[in-house]
Amino acid sequence: MPQKNHKNSKMPKIRLIKRQEMWTLTVQGWVSAIFSGALFMMFTVTHIHPFLAITSPIKADALVVEGWLTDEALQQAVAEFSTGSYRQIFTTGGPVERGYYLVEHKNYAEIAAATLKKLGVQEEKLVVVPAPRAIRDRTLASATAFRQWLSTSNEPLESINLFTNDAHARRSWLIYKQILAPKIKVGVIAANPSDYNPKKWWVSSEGVRTVISETIAYTYALFVNWRA
Repeated sequence: MPQKNHKNSKMPKIRLIKRQEMWTLTVQGWVSAIFSGALFMMFTVTHIHPFLAITSPIKADALVVEGWLTDEALQQAVAEFSTGSYRQIFTTGGPVERGYYLVEHKNYAEIAAATLKKLGVQEEKLVVVPAPRAIRDRTLASATAFRQWLSTSNEPLESINLFTNDAHARRSWLIYKQILAPKIKVGVIAANPSDYNPKKWWVSSEGVRTVISETIAYTYALFVNWRA
């Protein structure tokens, strides 16, 4: 009588771990990686603010000023308007976020225009372009309102320079270029900050908040089609 094959009737082995070969950094490799990372961080810290606070003006017919700027920044806008060959200066901005029922001017475009007038800009050269209330994407709302104003006016504008806050410049420039393209060329001028040193922004809490928030916002803006 043939014997049963006990070898084939054994239960299969269960293996929970296995041995495999893997690559890892040597001591020299770790030193090189850490050194390269430190150099990258130093480069980023010292170059991120100039990247965000870009100034790239063009020969323009008009200067467009974002109305929420500080008085110091508006003074800089007046200096730019006085030395440039601009025909007009536009102010943009939505409704004020606090004190709406207490102030004479109800939106930032009007507040900026009134301030510029006090600083010496002739009233006939001022154009107020208010934007509707927007919980988010307020720069988009202002740029869209400006485009709509141009579409209903007889003002033959071919180029503008956008005057805005320092680290906000790169993002505002991106949005305005997309909204106004291809009919109107857009340059940008970043105001110098008065509440922190842009060359050492990392030693100021205001500088850190501004740079970090604008870096995140600009990264987000890169992946959005603002004309959609």
